[in-house]
Formats: sequence, structure tokens, C-alpha cells
Amino acid sequence: MGERGERRGRRQGERRGWVIVAIPVLQFALAGVAALVIVGLAVSVASRRVGEREAIVDARSEALAKGQAVVQPAVTDALLKVDPDTAEALDKIVRKQVLSSSIVRVKIWRADGTILYSDEERLIGARYPLGAEEVEALRKDRVQAEVSDLQRPENRFERPAKKLLEVYLPIRTPDGTRVLFETYFRYDAVVSSGQEVWRAFAPLSLGSLVILELVQIPLAWGLARRLRRRQIERERLLDRAIGASAHERRRIAADLHDGVVQDLAGVSYALAAAARQPDGPSPEALDSAAASVRSSIEALRTLLVEIYPPDLAQEGLAPAIDDLLSRATAAGVETHVDTSTLAANLPRPVAELLYRTVQEALRNVVGHASATNATVSVGVDGSSAFAEVVDDGSGFDVEATSASRPDEGHVGLRGLRDLAGDVGGRLTIRSAPGAGTTIRMEVPIR
Repeated sequence: MGERGERRGRRQGERRGWVIVAIPVLQFALAGVAALVIVGLAVSVASRRVGEREAIVDARSEALAKGQAVVQPAVTDALLKVDPDTAEALDKIVRKQVLSSSIVRVKIWRADGTILYSDEERLIGARYPLGAEEVEALRKDRVQAEVSDLQRPENRFERPAKKLLEVYLPIRTPDGTRVLFETYFRYDAVVSSGQEVWRAFAPLSLGSLVILELVQIPLAWGLARRLRRRQIERERLLDRAIGASAHERRRIAADLHDGVVQDLAGVSYALAAAARQPDGPSPEALDSAAASVRSSIEALRTLLVEIYPPDLAQEGLAPAIDDLLSRATAAGVETHVDTSTLAANLPRPVAELLYRTVQEALRNVVGHASATNATVSVGVDGSSAFAEVVDDGSGFDVEATSASRPDEGHVGLRGLRDLAGDVGGRLTIRSAPGAGTTIRMEVPIR
């Protein structure tokens, strides 16, 4: 039941992890789709406008060509007098060479607003006021184009077309008189030109955006997974730090209670008993109490060093290691130290990790190993720095301890192993019951 529950918990954790990763990726994908839609609409509007402008330019060019090359040579001075025979001859040319599927109406105006010719015979001879743009086109010899106002009376016969594009320009009769040549283009031809531009540009632009989106989603997924892994690592580091801090506080409290507090309590009882003697306290009792106080002071100093380690950058690693050895020596362990290969300019993180390794190893020597000898070696070997502590104590079964009591004992050593892994180092522990223990930390120097 326990294993089943553990597996279920792992699966639930994995599902939560997938959800945490999937949510930002989904948000990224939706943002990409929204951007795709916005860009698609923008491209659609822009391309259609470009197409319409190009269609209008084409209509102006076509009107200019037909007006000057086809109609102007067929216009006579008699047309200025609204001559029916001249209009009939011109009508044959217009219907054959000017009118088409896109041009549905042609008008020729005199400057006073009289329609001299139109393929709609009912308009010939009628007079309507010219607009300001039409007058300007006649006066300045310009080609103008605009959407036709079909509500004007002269355009009443074009209303069934619903929307037309007017293009007008001046042409000349043989005597040099300017008349206004006006053509009406179907506007759906202009729209279809814009759609053609859209169809030409849309696959390329939208296809590129789709490909970009498809490429970015896997990248976003990988980035989200990496960020999630980093978050999990930070959470684990925080958990380890909190656990190590709690363990350290419990250890210091135990050391104070079992060591200094007990010693000082014994001193107080001894002094109280000596004070009650008829002859007062003996010199031997005072000397014993003083020795106990000095021992307690030394123990407190050792604890202070452990609580607030020395500044290794200023004091150096070797003197700090000597301070650590004093507690083991005070506990009756014969110590030896070798720092002959130690470099003076070790990077601070490396020096701190080596210091912590020696500190934790000596702590175990004093508290658990029942050792009589301990040898500490700290130095540099090639591109790595190392710290090794060897004792002749009772030893322990490394694998059995790790498997059966993962949350008890040697917490500091497991923390050191994690720290070593974080910087690319390695912590090795060799021990067996009755065979002592060797703890070695190797850290690359970067």
C-alpha cells in the first residue's frame, strides 16, 4: 500500500509538473495565434489597399491611353455643336474600342457642363454643372480618378451598377478646344485586383508566420522545461538549506546541553559543596573548577567558530583547519594535518567547501567514531583541490546507513555530497564496521 501510494504521488507530481510547463507554453501559443490573426488582418487590409491603388493607377492609364489614342483623333469641331452625325460616328468607335467588361460608360463634356457625347443617348445634349475636380482637370490638364457619386442626376443611368470609379481627363478638338473625356469603371474590378494582390502576398506572409510559430513552440516548450527544472533545483536547494539549518541548530543545542552546560553545572555544584566546608574551599577544588571553566570556554570558542566560520579569504584555509583540529584534540583524539600542497589563492567557494568537509568529518570523528587518531590532508592535485579526513574509529556500513536511515545521521555528509554535485565536485566515503572511515572531497578549480 505504501509503495502504491508513493507511485501515485510521483505520478501526481509528474502531472503537476507537466501542467506547470504546459500552461506558459499554451499561453505563448495562444499569443502567437493572436499575433498571427492580427498580422493576417493587417496584411489583408494593406494588400487590398495596395491592390486597389494599383487598380486605380491602371484605370487612369487605360483611360489616358484610350482617351488620347482612340477618342481624341475621332473628335471633330462639329461635336462641340452637339452634331448627331458626329456623335453617331464617334459612338461606333467607342463601342468597338473603348467600352469593355470593365468600362461601362463614356461621356464627353463641354466646359459649360453640356454632355456632347455618351454611349447612353438620353444624356446627349443635357447640361449639368461640372464638379470642382472636373473643372480643375480641364483647366490644369490633369487625369483625375474618384468613386462616382451615383446620386447626381447625370449618373442616374449608372445606379444599377451600385459603385463605379470615374476617371476623367481633358482631350482636344482639332481647333484646340478642351473637352472632358470621362470613363466609368466597374469598382468590382478594382476590388478583384486588391484580392489578387492579397492572394499573392497572403500565402507567403501568413505561411512564414505559421512556420515561425511552429518553430517557436518547441523552443518555448524546451525553455519552459528548463526553467521548471531550474525551479525544482532551487526548491531542492532551499529545502536542503532549511533542513541543514534546522539540523545545525539541533546539533549546537545538543552540544551545549551535553557539554558546556553540564560542565558548568558540575562546576557550580563543586564550588557550592566546597563553600560549605568548615575550612573553606581547598586549592585542589578551585584548581579543578578553574580547569573545568577553561575547558568550557574552549568548547564555546569551538562552537563559535562552527557557528560563524572564519573569513577564509583573509585568514587562509590552513589556519582555519588548525582551529577545527583543536576540538578533536580536546576530545582526546590525536590529530595530524598535512597542508603542504595547499595553494594560497584558492577560489573562495572551493575553500569554503573544503573547510565544511573537514568540519563535518571531524564532527563525526568526535561525536560518533570513537576514534583515537585522525589525519587531515588538504591540498591541490592538478586541476582539483581536495580535503581528506581519515580516522581509525568504529566505522559504519555506508550503503546500509543510506538505505535504512535516509533521514537520520550523517545529514551533513549528504548535504556536502549535494553541494559537491552543484559545483562539479565529488564526495567519496569509504568505511566499514571496525575499519575506520575515510572522507574525501575533490573540487575542480575554475
